[in-house]
Amino acid sequence: MPLPKAELHLHIEGTLEPELAFELAARNGVELPYADSDELGKAYDFQDLQSFLNLYYELMAVLRTERDFEDLANAYLARAAAQGVRHAEIFFDPQAHIARGIPMGTVVEGLWRALGSSEQNHGVSTRLILCFLRDESAESALETLEAAKPYLDRITGVGLDSAEVGHPPVKFREVYEAAASLGLRRVAHAGEEGPPEYITEALDVLGVERVDHGLRCMESPELVERLVRERIPLTLCPLSNVRLRTVDTLADHPLPAMLDAGLVCTVNSDDPAYFGGYAGDNFDAVRSALGLNEDRLRELARNSFLASFLEDDEERRARYLAEVEAYEFS
Repeated sequence: MPLPKAELHLHIEGTLEPELAFELAARNGVELPYADSDELGKAYDFQDLQSFLNLYYELMAVLRTERDFEDLANAYLARAAAQGVRHAEIFFDPQAHIARGIPMGTVVEGLWRALGSSEQNHGVSTRLILCFLRDESAESALETLEAAKPYLDRITGVGLDSAEVGHPPVKFREVYEAAASLGLRRVAHAGEEGPPEYITEALDVLGVERVDHGLRCMESPELVERLVRERIPLTLCPLSNVRLRTVDTLADHPLPAMLDAGLVCTVNSDDPAYFGGYAGDNFDAVRSALGLNEDRLRELARNSFLASFLEDDEERRARYLAEVEAYEFS
């Protein structure tokens, strides 16, 4: 049995495995520019963030109906559960679908078909987080939030993702203020490729409660001190960092130094179909490459539940934390 954990940094579109992509393409009459799933799998060996994003958006063409989004989410939840995920806070990118003519309702209703029954079917509790694409306009983000209003009973928070450099958090001040007024939780990608200043801006301007990635905070001792003092969680994605060349090798990852500094780090998979591993695979990889002992692994698992948006269900959070403490490593 794997170590119980929460996954807090997971893009549902990034869980589209080649086999499912071809299955959905056939269902919807979409022609992919690849002979088969094996050839498509080779295309997953991209060189940087932009080449990954190009493929990522290209493959979204197969997602057309509520059933497609339901199948996508169920496939992820089954894999996550098998790797010890007990709670998942799942990102989705509505702008990328709306731009293709897929209504917000199709995306949310389809995902919710899987998420709404996830506890019964997979033993995984869930939250849904709507992400704005930072390389789109601030006006588009506001329009997206407006389109999401009929579905806010199913959406816990908002996030900010896609190409980071050149798109500082301040660009999205207005939509984050609007999200806060609606009672939505707030997270944002910052400090993956962008500078430490983006992390500070996300905290001060957007009011984020959790920083996605946040890797480059280590370049600023003052920022590290603040993150430790304010107990701001970071949702790290080690295998993603290696695939996107943010770190050269997993052995170079600063995770041990970040934990030693007192940062509230969590380990997540990001876009697991593309980056070579789901949540449990990331835990196994850092345990092996970085020599993390059982206490450190337990700390990471504990952090994941403490950093989750389970304030509305503290009894569940306490139960998950008890599972972590009772876990016996093999």
